[in-house]
This record gives sequence, structure tokens and C-alpha cells, in this order.
Amino acid sequence: MADPQDVIAALGAEGGEIDRLVADLDEEQWGLPTPAPGWTIAHQVAHLAATFKMAGTAAAAPDAFRAIVSRIGGDFDGAVQTALLPYLAEPPERLYALWQAERAAAEKALAEVPAGELVPWLVRPIPAPVLAAAGMMELFGHGQDIADALGVDRPRTDRLRPLVEFAVRVWDFGYQARKLATPEKEFRFEITAPSGALWAYGPVDATDRVSGPAEDFCLLVTRRRHPDDLAVTATGADAQAWLEIAQAYRGPAGAGRTPGQFAKR
Repeated sequence: MADPQDVIAALGAEGGEIDRLVADLDEEQWGLPTPAPGWTIAHQVAHLAATFKMAGTAAAAPDAFRAIVSRIGGDFDGAVQTALLPYLAEPPERLYALWQAERAAAEKALAEVPAGELVPWLVRPIPAPVLAAAGMMELFGHGQDIADALGVDRPRTDRLRPLVEFAVRVWDFGYQARKLATPEKEFRFEITAPSGALWAYGPVDATDRVSGPAEDFCLLVTRRRHPDDLAVTATGADAQAWLEIAQAYRGPAGAGRTPGQFAKR
């Protein structure tokens, strides 16, 4: 995986992009609908604030986090949806300030976790850099929804690498979400970075392979674009089927996006 400090730095930079997207929005713009059905820009930011609150608690106060998880049982997604409601009740300027505070606290807490120490999370404890990479996934996906609502493009850099590596690490989440058997063979992933570098994972001689630009790969695994509208390709029947179910998050897949909803990349 990428250097742990690079992951934390990437998390901060990606969060800064969200700040820049919403900092100057007026009240009407905060109410703009996003591609996620029923969700406005305010919903997206409230969700991120609630999620980062949970991550910050896990890193800074593990016992408190475990107590929270014990109360919510297995319905973490439902708990996060409930947790966003207090944020959503706030006016835009207050919601923005709360989001910034939760983001800063989570980044600080994750950066202070000693190397090699695990942080409690949903199913099992994980390293802080992996949790930070999961945060990158949240920022990328919900940030894309905000950008789509505003009709703007976001610059992409090689800080996508932790997200790409996280998606490869959890490549089986799509099967789990649909209660499908996970193929026993490993896939080969060959992802081209924005800089042109090649990020490769998995057996060199794998018969099932996935390749494409990093941005498109991240749009795929966050289900912010339909596979038909991306330049991600697959070789092998299992890898081709995986493109349709790929997701880098636990729980229900959600509606995703429809073919042609956005311009083909």
C-alpha cells in the first residue's frame, strides 16, 4: 500500500477539494439535487460529516466507538443515515463549519495512531491508513455527486492511488453485497495513474484482468458512473462480470448510475 503518511495527506487534500466545492455556495445551491435520488448537496456534506465523526471516534476513542457499534448492531449504514440528520438540520454555514471540524478531527486522530496499531471498525479492526483510504473512497464518491450537481469537473492527481489500492483490497465487496460466490482466482488489475504511471496488482499471469484510467476505475468502484460510460475494460468472463457489480463499500449497492446518464469517458 502507499506510504501511510501519503494516505493521510491524500485524505486531507481530497477533503480540501470538497471544501472548495461548497465553500461559496448560497442557500439555494446547498439545496440542489444530486444524482443520488433524494439527496441534495446538503445531504452529501451531512453524510460526510457523520462518517468522519465515526472515523475520528474510532481512531481517538476506540472504547467509545465500540460502544456505538454495540448499540447499532449490524446496521451501520442505517446508523450513519440517522447520524446525518442533526447535521442536516443545521443551516448551510453551520453545516459547513461542522463538516470542516469533523474532517480535521478525523485526520488528526488517524495521523496520531501509532504505526502497526489497529483501529476498531465495522467488521474487524483495521490499520489507520486503510481506514483513511476508506475515507478517500467516501470523499471521492460523494464529492463526485456534488460536482455533478454543480456541473463542474474536478482535477485528478496521483493521490487517487490509496483509493485504487483500497478498491483492489476490497474487490470482493460487490459479491458480498449481492450474496454471490466470490471467484477463487485472483484478478490482475493494471490501472493507469493520472501521471501516466502504471499501478499493477495481482498475479502477472492471471487470466482475468481489469485495466483502465485511475479516475474511471474510481468512478466504477464508487458506482458514480455506469461501466458502459467508462474506459475500464476487462478480460475473462469473471472480470467482465465484476465490472457490473464492482463496489468499494460494504452494504447495499444502491441504484448506481444508468448507461448514458453521463458522457462516455
